[in-house]
Amino acid sequence: MSKGLRMTNSNTNSDFTSFTAFQLERQASGRLLFIGANGEQHAGVVPVRAFPVAAPDEGISLVSTEGHEVAWIEQLQALPPGLRTLLKEELALRDFVPEIQQLKSVSTFATPSVWTVKTDRGDTSFVLKGEEDIRRLGRNALLIAGSQGVQYSVHDMTALDRNSRRLLERFL
Repeated sequence: MSKGLRMTNSNTNSDFTSFTAFQLERQASGRLLFIGANGEQHAGVVPVRAFPVAAPDEGISLVSTEGHEVAWIEQLQALPPGLRTLLKEELALRDFVPEIQQLKSVSTFATPSVWTVKTDRGDTSFVLKGEEDIRRLGRNALLIAGSQGVQYSVHDMTALDRNSRRLLERFL
């Protein structure tokens, strides 16, 4: 069990901030149990990122099975290591955004096209339906939507090999 959380009072418009202790543990069922500072328990809480792409380690809500927020975490890095690890494990189960490390081939430079890529989770292929399915995130990062709903990320286009950059530039 881990204790400690910097929370913001989301029920007011003030900048009121307090330090509130709580416990979070994984139950035998695999679900998370939240125990508030007042002893109130919520089984099956789920961490939800407010900004999963732009700021994945900021603004994390712990939501009960009834859909109510039981805690708000401003910065994941501010949590004690045990609690941070537990939340990162749980978030990893919910998030599936493979990172493209190499573009191996594209079937055509018109859309729709089949892209064959190497990701941090292995080789795969997906269909890019249109150029609008490639979204820029800052200067060098991209989010690419495959036709089956999987989102692929490119954290830094400049870090890709020369051939991958050339293929990608044809679609940007």
